[in-house]
Amino acid sequence: MLEIREIVKKNLIRISDSRVFFVYRTDKIEERKGCGKEQTSVEDEKLENLLNLALDATEDEREKSLNLDVGYEPEGKIWELIVRYSGSLKEVYSLGIRVEELLGGYAILWVPQDRIEEISRFPQIEYIEKPKRLFFAADQARAASCLSLVQEGGMGLTGKGVLVGIVDSGIDYFHQDFRNADGTTRILALWDQSLERIFTEEEINEALFAADQGGREAGLALVPSRDVSGHGTAVAGIAAGNGRESQGRYRGVAYESPLLVVKLGTADPNGFPRTTQLMRAVNFVLQEAVRLGMPIAVNLSFGNTYGSHDGTSLLETFLDSAANYGRNVIVAGSGNEGGSGGHTAGQLQEGTIKEVLLSAAPYETSFSVQLWKSYADEFRVYLITPSGEVTGPFSEQQGTQRYQAGNTELLIYYGQPSPYSRSQEIYMDFLPKRDYIDSGVWRIVLEPISLVTGQYDFWLPSQGVLNASTRFLAAEPEVTLTIPSTAEKVITVGAYHTAYPSYAEFSGRGFTRMTNQVKPDLAAPGVDITTSRSGGGYGSVTGTSFATPFVTGAAALLMEWGIVQGNSPYLYGEKVKAYLIRGAKKLPGFDVWPNPQVGAYDNIVSG
Repeated sequence: MLEIREIVKKNLIRISDSRVFFVYRTDKIEERKGCGKEQTSVEDEKLENLLNLALDATEDEREKSLNLDVGYEPEGKIWELIVRYSGSLKEVYSLGIRVEELLGGYAILWVPQDRIEEISRFPQIEYIEKPKRLFFAADQARAASCLSLVQEGGMGLTGKGVLVGIVDSGIDYFHQDFRNADGTTRILALWDQSLERIFTEEEINEALFAADQGGREAGLALVPSRDVSGHGTAVAGIAAGNGRESQGRYRGVAYESPLLVVKLGTADPNGFPRTTQLMRAVNFVLQEAVRLGMPIAVNLSFGNTYGSHDGTSLLETFLDSAANYGRNVIVAGSGNEGGSGGHTAGQLQEGTIKEVLLSAAPYETSFSVQLWKSYADEFRVYLITPSGEVTGPFSEQQGTQRYQAGNTELLIYYGQPSPYSRSQEIYMDFLPKRDYIDSGVWRIVLEPISLVTGQYDFWLPSQGVLNASTRFLAAEPEVTLTIPSTAEKVITVGAYHTAYPSYAEFSGRGFTRMTNQVKPDLAAPGVDITTSRSGGGYGSVTGTSFATPFVTGAAALLMEWGIVQGNSPYLYGEKVKAYLIRGAKKLPGFDVWPNPQVGAYDNIVSG
């Protein structure tokens, strides 16, 4: 610690209370004087921090970054944006901008870069975010969750009359588990976003008939939608597969539920689905359910780590709003970041410098670090490279800051609170000067100035895009829920081992940051689950992605009992969550309830 203090003394530039602030933009530089915090324009405040940084970044910086290029189409310089609005978007339409309105006052816009500032000035536009990448996060498991008793006992619940919505990587619609006894499909609609086509039940049946006569390729010629990864097929099999290919052995939960399926993504086979596509998908399945006059349980097994993890992003608030539309339940997995080393946290104390150690693996092409704190807290931040070079302290100013640290280029952005959150983000993008960033242990030094809470949280990108040894050396597994599982009104599902039983080490954990919502709401079997495999047959899968559909299917069974059978006509939304939590079994080994590992309780249905 003495070494750190000496570094601070030698490198820290003291700034007086009367200071000059600079607001950096691509088109202007404004000098603003005053005491306390900087003041920014109304237009800047309507754009989230990451979008402001992305707009200020160069094309080369965007291309190198994992986050800054998401939603940007460089050829036409078009941005895909999420907006929250009130009133009418007539003025936006009049500019010739493509608009897709969603439920609850949300919309997706495709805006030329040079018109974003103009759009932000419209009074009906309340806030604008850019999209983020999303990542993926049987017999024995069904028995462990007591679902066999529900299906085969006196209640005889099968999901009949309740839709199951699968928003994922698609589905192998040829698989026998998604076909009726007469060979027709159980899928009422399949929206393949990569093809921008919606295939109807009739079209899928035509494709199945063609495949039965002339092989799978004959069917694909009519409905060319594939589940390349097999993730969506596996999820659908757990939630609602009928086990037809296994004579019922590997039957899913709501095995008579009709399906609505959305394949997320773009035409680029190497691309990642985006949060905008997830929002459009949820909007679609909920509107279809209302059109059909049926309740629906929606499964979301995607997530990401970018955000304040307090439920305040536009994706999360959209899901909270959508939860009030029709008769639905939205279920999301807690993610697989619990053991990834991608989160650390702590409590600063006055007069004590804190050092956060970050290991960067060799051959890492880029990564970002998010530091989230209370806006009321003030502390200086600087970096020490693996070779000992000191960068910073960074200046608390609105706009992009650029630094050179060894062979690494740093983009630093100090954000401001949004209208929906009092948290402040300090975003750090590590970009290679040539091919790779500097490997080894980076030290992030925090020096308190004035503290109210002192709480801080760091997050790295999802483990799926980083080398395994890129991680915080003093990682904290709590608050590793992926977004959107931090949304208040979704049912958040963690994973546990049925064999032990114990909470899975990889499973994301709660609570939510600052707001301390009890998450996850439930846990379900998520290790070595046998389920439907794309291409036919069955395979074993592990992850919270595959715990989530157990709860989705269980929600469908509850809604069948309540709504379809008339026992409780308002059994949807938060009421379903309450019923599931009340009926859950406690996982052994915990003395305190609720807790960040398993939330309120553990399983999905009591035995």
